[in-house]
Amino acid sequence: MNGVHDIGGMHGFGRVKREENEPVFHEDWEKSVVAMSRVAGALGITNIDESRYGIEQMDPAKYLTSSYYERWLDRSIRNFVDKGIIDPDELQARIAQIEQNPNAPLPEATDSDSVSSLVSQVRSGRNYKRPGPDPKFRVGDRVTTRNIHPRGHTRLPRYARGKHGIIDSVHGVYVFPDTNAVGLGEQPQPLYTVRFTAQELWTDAAEPNSTVSLDLWESYLVAS
Repeated sequence: MNGVHDIGGMHGFGRVKREENEPVFHEDWEKSVVAMSRVAGALGITNIDESRYGIEQMDPAKYLTSSYYERWLDRSIRNFVDKGIIDPDELQARIAQIEQNPNAPLPEATDSDSVSSLVSQVRSGRNYKRPGPDPKFRVGDRVTTRNIHPRGHTRLPRYARGKHGIIDSVHGVYVFPDTNAVGLGEQPQPLYTVRFTAQELWTDAAEPNSTVSLDLWESYLVAS
């Protein structure tokens, strides 16, 4: 997808400002957003690729002015509404209740067994490796990324399209994000780490002798 979210390698945003001794969370509500997202994944309501695609559908101006976890919250609301988990009118009503009485106690979970099961699922994580076809490329092979411009989600960034690189690693077969994000199934395919020279990606503006490595699926690549 070509959108404002795909800002990797772009100029004009200034230096990344690092916060000294940055905490994991700046506000308590951020913890709730992460928990909500992890539980949705554990229950199979959304997958990681749907979550990323949800963020990519944010209004561009809102995306650029939102914090990291504000983006997570926006996408969770969008995905839950699209899947019928929450009703937009009920959501607005609940927001109005909280605005009128922000100190009202939150509902508590009463099914301890279900909570324990969810905690276990969240902590164990998810495995996206799958059985599938043998890889077409080997370590050391020279490849070129396809110059594609999909309408949906993709893990091939704009700055790396139509570029020449070398296969550094072959990881096996993994769920394909481009289809998994839009309800077309996992369609697993081989995954590689591809190394590019920085000058190949950004010409003379790049730092000399620098390289960039990207994890890319097989359908993004052709033999050079």
